[in-house]
Formats: sequence, structure tokens, C-alpha cells
Amino acid sequence: MSERGTPAGATGGARLLDRHVGFVHALREAGLPVSLAEGLDAARALEVIDLAERESLRAAYAATLVKRPSHRPGFDTLFDLWFPASTTGLYGSRPDSGPGLPDPQAAELPELRDRLAELLAGAGDATGEMNAFARAMVERFGRQPAGPGRQNWFSFPVMRALSPETLMARLLAEILAGQERGGMAEKVARQRIDRNIRRFEEAVSTDVRRRIAEESGIERIARSAVRPPLEQLDFLRVTRADLARLRREVHPLARRLAARLTVKHRLGHRGRLDFRRTVRASLSTGGVPLTTYLKPRRPHKPELVVLCDTSDSVASFAHFTLLLTYALREQFTKVRAFGFVDTVDEITRFFVPGADVAEAMTRLTKEADMVRFGRTNYGHAFERFAERYGDAVGPKTSLLILGDARSNYQPPALETLKRLSRQARHSYWLNPEPVNQWDSGDSVATAYGSVVPMYECRNVAQLAAFIEDLA
Repeated sequence: MSERGTPAGATGGARLLDRHVGFVHALREAGLPVSLAEGLDAARALEVIDLAERESLRAAYAATLVKRPSHRPGFDTLFDLWFPASTTGLYGSRPDSGPGLPDPQAAELPELRDRLAELLAGAGDATGEMNAFARAMVERFGRQPAGPGRQNWFSFPVMRALSPETLMARLLAEILAGQERGGMAEKVARQRIDRNIRRFEEAVSTDVRRRIAEESGIERIARSAVRPPLEQLDFLRVTRADLARLRREVHPLARRLAARLTVKHRLGHRGRLDFRRTVRASLSTGGVPLTTYLKPRRPHKPELVVLCDTSDSVASFAHFTLLLTYALREQFTKVRAFGFVDTVDEITRFFVPGADVAEAMTRLTKEADMVRFGRTNYGHAFERFAERYGDAVGPKTSLLILGDARSNYQPPALETLKRLSRQARHSYWLNPEPVNQWDSGDSVATAYGSVVPMYECRNVAQLAAFIEDLA
């Protein structure tokens, strides 16, 4: 019994329940799709595992809450915050770094590097030892004063002091022990050492986050520790590395977009009247055509014209949409792509089949004629497009415009856009800005949206939702 008469087990259960609720909420805040039912499934799973086995706890949560491999890194980061392997209070100021180094606070730096070299060279599963060593090194090198009675924790001082990358040559010499360099043995050894360096870096980062969470609160560090899942990354803030990962998401979306537009075309119009068959059938009813027959429609793959804002303000979004355009070329009978800033140029030539996408984008920025004065001007771009490439839009064409509708207070050329929209079979506008920013400043989103249906499209998830809504 506790001091107030509450059973100790009940108190522990209440703490676990609070931690479970907080963890599930943190996953949702980080963008992972966790439903109420899945949260209950996870709670039930906790009843059939040994809660003292931390990895079993991790596996139970992952099995019930994680839907996609891309969600796993964020899940693991939050799990380590809400269910840490240790707390500072368990070992005070002198944590054990594992076998062979009982007192990391007293050991000299060369001894610490020797111990790290042993861990990096290890081929087996020494995760526990490496994590313990990482905690000890954070305790020794990661603390930085931040005013009276306060301290901050950082990974960089730890990595700077130990410099694990500088151990590579020494470790290769020890592992190969006279074997020929440059062969398969060296390649395997390098891969193992690189993998262990990454594991050590992650262990250090995990312990730094844990210590900050202990001092500042888990909720605060959780909000900044986890990036949104790939499908929820804002197009306007993605990095080059993110774009490389997004390439894998593009091709399925291109196939679905082509399929949706094809279905919309097929359902929107009936086939032509089969006159001969209708007359022949009317003979049985005294020449009265009670039943009409239509000719079957020919299989149709739609044509697509893409107008993409390539200005600096939407550069990341433009990169993604050009990736999408490249993928769409395989799904449509004809795809023509046009880029613009304050004038327009056809950029289809840069995305020929087999071309490297990154190289094509580099050539595009250097060779395409999309800029006169350097300031975005949608109105002038639309007028130049209608003048030079108006025949690209026809009754079989789906027109897709991609941009933020910010025209630097220049005339919007709405009549020109109306004419282009009337020429097309379908027209859509995807805007990477949040709806609550439309019509602010130089945005003319509502005016353009009254001509071409405009959709907020800030990430892959919204793009997928737009494609689904086309049916």
C-alpha cells in the first residue's frame, strides 16, 4: 500500500496508463495515423507481454500502431522518449559504459577511443554495450552550461571528442590483418564499421533527447524531435534528401491520377448512336425504336498539359511537381509540360524517357526560357502560353496548373485563363499554400479559383486525396 492507502500496483498501473495515453497522443501530433481503436488494441497487447522487457514493449506498440515502414523512425524516436532505456537517476553522475571500462569519468580520452574502437569493430549484437557507452559519453562530454543552475545537452561535443570516423583506418588495418586491400573483405569491413558508427551516433542522439526531456518535459522535446512522415512533409520545406525519397511515392500517384482522369472521361460522355443496330432492333416493334444502341467507346488515354510555377518561392514544390510530370509521361498518351516565372517555355524536352530526373532539372534551370525580369507574373505567363502554345489545350486535354497564385500585384489575365479552361476537357489547380493564406498579400487565389477549381496541395497525402476525389 502507498502512503495514502492506494495499492502500489494500482499506482503503477495508473502511471502506465498515463504514459500510454501520452505516447499515443504524441504519435498523432507527429503525424502518424493512430485511431482510437488502434490505441485500444495497443493497450490490450500490453496485458499479454512482459512489461519489464523493453523491446517486447516496443514490438507490441509497433505491431499495433505502425502502418508503414516510413513511419517507423518517428515511432522509435518517440518510444525512446516515452519509454527510455534508463533515467539519469539510475546511475547518477557516473554511468557504467560497459565491460572493460568501469569508470568512464576517470578514463583518459585515448582509453575511451580504444573502447569505442572495440564496439565499432564488433560483428555481433552489442547494442546494450554501445548504448551504455553512449550514455556515459553524453554524461561526460555532452553537458554545456546554460546559466546559473542550468545546463544544456548536445550530441556535437560527444562526436567531436571521440571522432569515430577517424578510427576507420586503424580498424581496417586490424580487421584485415595483412589481407589484400580493396577487395570484398575490405568492403564488408567498411560497411560494418559505417553501420556501427551510425548506431553509435543514434545512441548518443537518443540519450541527449532523453536528458532534455527529463529537464524540459517530454511533450516539448517530442514536438521538435520528430519530422512529419514523408507523405506529410510540406512541399515548400522539403530538402534534396526528401525529394530523393519522394521519388518512390511519385509513380503510384501518377498511375492513380491517370486512372482517375480516364474514368472521369469514360463516365462523362456516352458513346455515339449505333444507327444500324437501333433500326434493326426496331423491326421487331413495327419500326418503333423502343431501344437505342450505342457504339462502344474506344479505349482512351487522356492527354495532359502541366503549367508549373518554377519561381524561387515555390522551388521545392516545383521540383516535386516536375518529378510527378516525369512519372506521368508513362501514363498518358501525350504529356506536355510548361514552366514559367514571368514568361513561359515548354520544358517537355528535358524529360525524355530514360533521362535522369536530377540532371533534367539542372538543365531546365540553365536552359529554359522562363524568366524576363525575375518576378512571378501569372497574367503575363498565361497570355504568353495562350499566344505561343494555345493549340496544346484541346477537347481531350486535362489542364493541370501548379503554383501559389502570387502574381506580385500584376494583372491576373482571368479572361485568358477562362479561355484556356473552356478549351480543356478538365482543368485543375494545385496550390502549395495553406488555404488560410490564400488572398493574403499579392495572392489572387480566389479569383483564379473561380475559373479553375483550386485545391490545397501541400504534401503527398493531400495530393493523394485530390486524386481520390476526382472519381
